[in-house]
Amino acid sequence: MKKAATVAFFVLLGGLLLTQARAVEWEQVAASLAHFPLSSLLGACALALLSLALYSSFDLLGRHYTGHPLPAPTVMRVTFISYVFNLNLGSLVGAVALRYRLYSRLGLDTGTITRVLSLSLLTNWMGYLLLAGAIFAFQTPALPPDWRVGRTGLQMAGCVLLAVALLYLLLCALSRQRRLSLRGRRFDIPSLPLAALQLAMGAANWLLMGGVMFMALQQKIDFTAVVGVLLLAAVASFISHVPAGLGVLEAVFVVLLSPLLPRNELLASVLVYRAIYYLAPLALATVLYLVAEARAKRTRACTAAVGHGGG
Repeated sequence: MKKAATVAFFVLLGGLLLTQARAVEWEQVAASLAHFPLSSLLGACALALLSLALYSSFDLLGRHYTGHPLPAPTVMRVTFISYVFNLNLGSLVGAVALRYRLYSRLGLDTGTITRVLSLSLLTNWMGYLLLAGAIFAFQTPALPPDWRVGRTGLQMAGCVLLAVALLYLLLCALSRQRRLSLRGRRFDIPSLPLAALQLAMGAANWLLMGGVMFMALQQKIDFTAVVGVLLLAAVASFISHVPAGLGVLEAVFVVLLSPLLPRNELLASVLVYRAIYYLAPLALATVLYLVAEARAKRTRACTAAVGHGGG
């Protein structure tokens, strides 16, 4: 059943992309890119830097939570590399595999890495639930009339998302059992201040991402509407498992915002967003990762030489 649903999703997505692609005047998209305002480009870059810096601090919460001794700049570098690869190649590569690889080479044990990773993911998605819940419930994005969910359904979903975020805070505030065990792993329930900070940082990062897209759209569409559509696109990308949400992000924005802006301008704006928030950081993250690998290789070589000399 799950496999059939996945296939059906990709078929629908493919049809949607093909339909939208045929309606786009690609020469006009190129013209929009060629005349993109420098002020909007600089604004989008500034907000992207703030977002990436904020997300890179998520694992600092895990550093406080677990008490591991790695320096803050090292933690932020690992988080940045993992996050950017997660954006471009998917969560199994970025959020999971790279974190374990990089942290283990820095001396953290598997249990500590798991706890840091879990808290970081909670920070991101609890922030999402809080922000998406508020926007879907009270500033509901306009949906196409043929969408089954409808305005009321999206508002109800927003209320559910808000409830889950608030329940997480209540659990952290009122739970008497402060320690949970899952598959032999120990997890401590965060304190209420730490949980509140998680939600604030997570929601702020999603708002900054929305700000990047808002600037990429040259501030021609209401900010709340842009953030709402970005949050919907994030869910669609997550469900599709397409690396970087390639094609999904474009399709959602074109479908939902084409009544407000020509398709060629929308597509040009999404391409600018991708270049600023996905591709440029990927180039930097790749360099940082290669440097980290080279350092780890030198360290292993020195350790082996010392061991051989001592023997």
